[in-house]
Amino acid sequence: MVAPIPQLSPDTYPRLLADVGGTNVRFALETAPMQIGPVTPLKVADFPSLEAAMRDYLDELNATGVRAPLHAAIGLANPVTGDQVRLTNHDWAFSIEGMRRALGLQTLVTINDFTALALGLPFLPAEGLVQIRAGEPVPSAPRALVGPGTGLGVSGLVPVPGGGAVALSGEGGHIELMPVTDDEWTAWRAAHRDVGRVSAERLLSGMGLSHIHAALAAETGTPLFAPLTPTQVTTGAFERDDPLCQRTMAVFFGLLGSVAADVALVLGARGGVYLGGGILPRFVRALQASAFAERFEAKGRMRGYLASVPVYVITDQYPSLPGLARALADALAGTMTRAG
Repeated sequence: MVAPIPQLSPDTYPRLLADVGGTNVRFALETAPMQIGPVTPLKVADFPSLEAAMRDYLDELNATGVRAPLHAAIGLANPVTGDQVRLTNHDWAFSIEGMRRALGLQTLVTINDFTALALGLPFLPAEGLVQIRAGEPVPSAPRALVGPGTGLGVSGLVPVPGGGAVALSGEGGHIELMPVTDDEWTAWRAAHRDVGRVSAERLLSGMGLSHIHAALAAETGTPLFAPLTPTQVTTGAFERDDPLCQRTMAVFFGLLGSVAADVALVLGARGGVYLGGGILPRFVRALQASAFAERFEAKGRMRGYLASVPVYVITDQYPSLPGLARALADALAGTMTRAG
């Protein structure tokens, strides 16, 4: 169920939306309720700070005569637990209130990027999803969200009495893994020797692809001049038919099936499991042909519980932006209600 979007004064538009990942930051303006775009992507590495990237985008808007936004929402690939924010997978750090003042904003909402993505699930177009596991979603049940990219994002969307839903904000990507196959154990042991505790994100992420491949290479005595990048691993697996890269992807997809099912069980996600992040949309067919579905179901006594849970890959190009728009609309409505 989707709660109605709060109807606010047209004077609150345009609104600035920013989706900040470990690699890219994507900016867009919302000019009316859920009317978003075009999107301007910038490389995180090209700017010393998020504020610098935002100023660059706002300067471009100003040069074209667009009215400067007074309200903004930012999604971060990072926990947001107070005013001070430091990105997990990059060296950007800032004060939320300090940046709001520096940019002349009246409102600055800052939330985890996967919380934003969860809020955006009800607004995804049908063509922005690919169903990879059959099932019938229960409309009144929670939905789970899992997404490997630069890191591993985890969230969920939980219906509340009276309509609407609450997006969960947590760090589920840092739960522990339980390997099953010999190759998975090889990757897990190598990571454990290097870092101790092995979180799901350690192997289910871009860096995870590199770690898995390096571990398998060491196990098989395959010489490497340097660890492969995530792109080299996927290219090797799907374009060059490299056996070691293919084994790497098999480990990745198998572990993902187990973790996605664990999250579904924790949340009671009979509303469906959604797979996001920057890796999977490029390899939907390979995921469908992998052991993902088998591992998703392999939960012993809970196999029957998961039998009817559908799984989707999010292929929409900018799926977090509607969720950011929703979070900002709710924040503005709450602010105006309190002020009135």
